[in-house]
Amino acid sequence: MASILALDQGTTGSTALVIGQDGSVLGRGYREFTQHFPQPGWVEHDPEEIFRVSVEAMRQAMAASGERPVGLGIANQRETVVLWDRRTLLPVARAIVWQDRRTTDRCRELRAAGLEPMLRERTGLVADPYFSATKLEWLLRDAGLRRRAAKGELAAGTIESWLVAKLTGGRAHVTDHTNASRTLLYDLRSRDWSPELLQQFGVPREVLPTVVRSAGVVEQTDPGHLGWSLPIAGLAGDQQAALFGQGCVSPGLAKNTYGTGAFLLVLAGDRVPWPAPQCNGSGTGLASSDKPPKPRHWPVPSPTPAGSTSFQLSWGWEHRTGSPRPGERSPVSPGEPRGLIWPGQHWKPWHTAARSFSRR
Repeated sequence: MASILALDQGTTGSTALVIGQDGSVLGRGYREFTQHFPQPGWVEHDPEEIFRVSVEAMRQAMAASGERPVGLGIANQRETVVLWDRRTLLPVARAIVWQDRRTTDRCRELRAAGLEPMLRERTGLVADPYFSATKLEWLLRDAGLRRRAAKGELAAGTIESWLVAKLTGGRAHVTDHTNASRTLLYDLRSRDWSPELLQQFGVPREVLPTVVRSAGVVEQTDPGHLGWSLPIAGLAGDQQAALFGQGCVSPGLAKNTYGTGAFLLVLAGDRVPWPAPQCNGSGTGLASSDKPPKPRHWPVPSPTPAGSTSFQLSWGWEHRTGSPRPGERSPVSPGEPRGLIWPGQHWKPWHTAARSFSRR
């Protein structure tokens, strides 16, 4: 029977499922990848490793199912930024992960300059390192990279953009509205990149992907990756995908799911619910864009991360073995007390510097 291939590219691993028409799981694949902690508060991923393990997981799922899926859908960790060469499809740096806090001072400057109300009104988000804009701004601080980006030699995007580019041999450079709405560069009302915000963060329009519908074929994969060519027919940020996966298809329905972070999303419907007093401290984004021109929105209190799972796993390994996981640096700096640390919380107010600590 006809089946689809679903890829969930997460913060610590890639999961692939082959799904039958009745919703049954016909095959599953999973691969983890390395977490890099070059400095306290910095979190990076190797984009090439993410692509490799994602392809391996998809191949594993298809082999387990014995099926030849008719299409591919991708859900992904959001906000994480990749910058790559359009011609070679090689990254110019490691990906900066959504958990990364290196641009905290820059966000503090934005708030001090009185820009946060404008950011909230345009994007539904707040000035925080969590979102993509200051990460990309940080990557483009190099003058040479900025020139290359302005000339269209470089491409930038969140993880689904990177995966689509690699799977299609660079023929498609796209994102969907759910992922774009998490970048701090996307205007919720115009439903496109904001020229004002691009100028504010020094991001050339030429470097960004085209924003497409969440549902719809964007391009075919190159046959060498999966054994045959598949249409890429769905893109969505993982939390918005989970919103619908949990059956939240009517305004007022909500879901709370737990992974590396814990995320509460409430479907608001066609209206943009921001700004509103009752949403103070939450963020707003697009839940889907399958029926333009009326996308669906959600206001979301995001307690992120709710005890970072990846951090806990890394700490747990060290607690047991006395050393980092193989191939990884310790997320705990030398001289720091040893224990579980939950870094920050993104619900009202956004106490991103908050830490809770539990000694072993």
